Amino acid sequence: MRGLLSGSALAAVFLVAGCGQPSGQGGNATAPSAQTPDQAGWTKDTTAQLRDAIGKRAMHGLDQMPFAVSGTDDAALTQTALSYAGALAHGATDPKKLYDVYTVPRPEPDLRRGLADALRAGKVGDWLNSLAPQDANYKKLGQAYLALRKKPAAPTPAISDAGESIKPGASDPRLPVIARELVVLDYLDQAAATGDRYTPTMVAAVKRMQADYGMEPDGVIGADALGILNMSDVDRARSIAVNMERLRWLERTPPATRIDVNLAAARLSYWRDGKLVNSRKVVVGEPDKETPQLGSPIFRLVANPTWTVPRSVQQKEIAGKGAGYLKANNMSWKDGWIVQASGPKNSLGLVKFDMQNDHAIYLHDTPAKPLFGLVQRQRSHGCVRVDDALGFAEMLATDEGVLDQWHQARATGKETFVKLPRQIPVRMLYQTVLFDDAGEPIVRNDPYGWDDRVGSALGFKAGKALRVKTDEADVGP
Repeated sequence: MRGLLSGSALAAVFLVAGCGQPSGQGGNATAPSAQTPDQAGWTKDTTAQLRDAIGKRAMHGLDQMPFAVSGTDDAALTQTALSYAGALAHGATDPKKLYDVYTVPRPEPDLRRGLADALRAGKVGDWLNSLAPQDANYKKLGQAYLALRKKPAAPTPAISDAGESIKPGASDPRLPVIARELVVLDYLDQAAATGDRYTPTMVAAVKRMQADYGMEPDGVIGADALGILNMSDVDRARSIAVNMERLRWLERTPPATRIDVNLAAARLSYWRDGKLVNSRKVVVGEPDKETPQLGSPIFRLVANPTWTVPRSVQQKEIAGKGAGYLKANNMSWKDGWIVQASGPKNSLGLVKFDMQNDHAIYLHDTPAKPLFGLVQRQRSHGCVRVDDALGFAEMLATDEGVLDQWHQARATGKETFVKLPRQIPVRMLYQTVLFDDAGEPIVRNDPYGWDDRVGSALGFKAGKALRVKTDEADVGP
């Protein structure tokens, strides 16, 4: 199983259709420090250290951004040093300006004080090097980026699109590379990626991929299908640089016990006391109803939840269906709202993981189990559906010492709340580069098309945005 990156951007009113309510999005400010770098002053040696560090910025995927020193006086050097330090310490871009909602905690180091201390010690280079993430995954991304940047800049695709389309049953020398890409995208098992013949197993994988991207699922590998499978070295380098930037947005020491949800891969990772103890599939918001990048804790488990249908779903998808539909789905009108009663047909399933945020986003169970068998699981109205949610609830209840209370709540058959003794932080992240079993970075697809805005802000030319095309399968959140 491929692991998530473990080292792991206009503030505006936002509404997750069918799952959230509008809310203002604020920002965080860092208190200014009384320390000033100018008190220490720049020397020939520390200036050389600054120039050397900036000259090596490609190891951070920042070589498309200008950080050249604009002058030789102390003020100009300080301004450049603080700008580059900020890029390393918390990102060269502001996710709150790049995305409608971004509330994942970010680093807030006192860079002016840090620079002042580094100038006094004559260790500006060491200080700058310490600001970026120090984990092995970040360093591997840097190495992969450097390797790709050394190759010719021509955006040559890995798989030639010259020649005829590949039809089922045909043999073609391009098929081994195509099979490898299908494995990377999770459409094909590694064991089936053999030979140069277009087998029925590969045909089925290609059909699933074509359906996910809004193509005719005919199994014929033509220019459109190759457009999904093909990624040039330029595209790969851009994706890696974007994901390094996303890692710089994150706290260097995240909570040891937490839940990370990768929206791009639609997978959940549960960390307990610093160790990854569980990973499972999730269903997240479909394109145009994207699950936002939130930092928000789970504070209680809800057994046998009811569901108050949001106005957007009520007006767009239930209005006009009549009393028969409501009765069949255990729904009824209460105080001007449609409420779905507890039970196996409830759109929240049998457990809800209640979270504290202004967008009504939460984790929950679902009766729509087949969605977990899909490769592209961006299918919800914005909330996060958890595979085997009852099993996950048992795990959390056990770890938090409330298993008896949870069992009692389940047994009531009614909506019952079990407060956790301590909140569990949840981070909704978006990472399009994962690591394979050998620890090597692999570039995945960008289902929301969110890489473009980060890449452009980092100075890269626009890449190919192949967004997943899905329609929600049910009215659930």
